Amino acid sequence: MHRASTKQPKMNKENATATKLEDPATRITRARAKALGTSVGIYPASKPSFKQEQRHPLRAKTKRAASDENKSASTSINGFKHKRRAVLKDVSNIFCENSHQNCIIAAKQHTSKLARKCPPRTNAEVAAPISMEISPVQEDVKEKLAEELSKIKMGEVQDLTSPAKVEVKKESLCHGTREGDASDPVHVIPVSTKFSGVERSLKKEVNEISKKLDASSGASVVDIDLNIKDPQLCSLYAPRIYNNILVKELDHRPSVDYMEKLQRDISPSMRGILIDWLVEVSEEYTLVPDTLYLTVNLIDRFLSQTYIEKQRLQLLGVTCMLIASKYEEIIPPRVEGFCFITDNTYTRGEVLKMESQVLNFLYFQLSVPTTKTFLRRFIHAAQASCKVPCVELEFLANYLAELTLVEYSFLKFLPSLIAASAVFLARWTLNQSDHPWNSTLEHYSRYTASELKTTVLALENLQLNTNGCCLNAIRDKYRQLKFKSVATLTSGQRVSSLF
Repeated sequence: MHRASTKQPKMNKENATATKLEDPATRITRARAKALGTSVGIYPASKPSFKQEQRHPLRAKTKRAASDENKSASTSINGFKHKRRAVLKDVSNIFCENSHQNCIIAAKQHTSKLARKCPPRTNAEVAAPISMEISPVQEDVKEKLAEELSKIKMGEVQDLTSPAKVEVKKESLCHGTREGDASDPVHVIPVSTKFSGVERSLKKEVNEISKKLDASSGASVVDIDLNIKDPQLCSLYAPRIYNNILVKELDHRPSVDYMEKLQRDISPSMRGILIDWLVEVSEEYTLVPDTLYLTVNLIDRFLSQTYIEKQRLQLLGVTCMLIASKYEEIIPPRVEGFCFITDNTYTRGEVLKMESQVLNFLYFQLSVPTTKTFLRRFIHAAQASCKVPCVELEFLANYLAELTLVEYSFLKFLPSLIAASAVFLARWTLNQSDHPWNSTLEHYSRYTASELKTTVLALENLQLNTNGCCLNAIRDKYRQLKFKSVATLTSGQRVSSLF
């Protein structure tokens, strides 16, 4: 009973509120006003505020009235969005003298009753004055671009290719300096909104011109990286790879005079005997040429900073070949095989101990470019214009490059220089009717013919064996028929006649 008595006054209040809401004289909603206006044709004299609507909760009578109210609210919101968009579109990034005042006036018009009664303008109507303002600017831009392109085509290629000249052109174009026209709209319009397309066009034109100049200066250079079908050639990355290798060959180079400064128990002739024997070992185990080149590199780098007795020189040789085999070969020979090849002069423990000493001394830095690394690239460039690859050229260049491994005096030459000289002399040996060095080889080797003179002449002395060297492992290797007996080939005319 007590709860019922407490609820009754609340229910009376709600009923009283409902009766008040039903009375059309006290409050009229927008949906009800619209219904009355359409049926009777009379609009209410006063418009209730939005706060009153929030204060008095509505009771939904019909679904149609609610939908009409939603429609009217959506149309008012859409009209507000259209007007706001129109005002924002009037405020463009084009400078004008009364731009700030125009923005204030547009905002006032948006909030005024007159703007509410007026229908919102369409996008086309708003964009019309803006396009009328931009069109003369675009015409001026086209004129400037045409002038610049005409200058480029008429012979100012050299001026535009330099970065300083291009910047001057851009600055003069962006500031829009023209004689006798101080009120030019180019002075007023910002560079970011107007000349971004002009700058891109100029840059594109300059790049095209520079490419044409490069092509014209090296018109006879053959692109050897066009074969993208063979993944082993790494055609897309080959130029960058060899650019890095050319820089890398300057690092981790052996000393060119370690025999005179450090080693007192061994001599260059002993080194030559060791490497000549290692050539026979590589043939015995059918190792790849890269293993032999890396073996010699490791020996020279170790001897450049570590003193060694002549009794342990052969141990150093087989250990370096073991390390190189593990790095280059798919299935390297076992440690016991290298012990056996020395007639068991050294035990397995001694070889492993020397291996640890060499690797720790070199900090495990085994990725070094050798002459064989560059020889592949330069032979490919030498045969770029040939429909059928010349096998004799490849064998002869490899033979001449391997002859330098035995000679201590060739440590002063870079591996890339030796490889280029081997290709130069091999081409001359096979054909004396034409100059062995062309623009393609010069482009990919980075050496001119005059820069190869000293190395080529020293290499020719090795080919002719003018010093009467008795180390014949490499010569016997390339006298075989599988190498086309290139060790027996000599040129009828000395290469010195080319320089």
